[in-house]
Amino acid sequence: MNITVYSKPACVQCTATTRALDRQGIEYDIVDVSADAAAFDLVQGLGYRQVPVVIAGEQHWAGFRPDMISSLS
Repeated sequence: MNITVYSKPACVQCTATTRALDRQGIEYDIVDVSADAAAFDLVQGLGYRQVPVVIAGEQHWAGFRPDMISSLS
């Protein structure tokens, strides 16, 4: 499963999310929405107004969600 974390610099919840993924040994890609206009549009198109936005296969969510991260492993 491909996992993408849409993030921005100095985002505390983004850092918590990537650390939790790292602890579980889950591979992911990070996309900076402040530097990638297409990624920003994608996140907004999904209805999100905050980061991180995590897209994992068919599911996606915003914010630091340990419950959702745990379900990935």
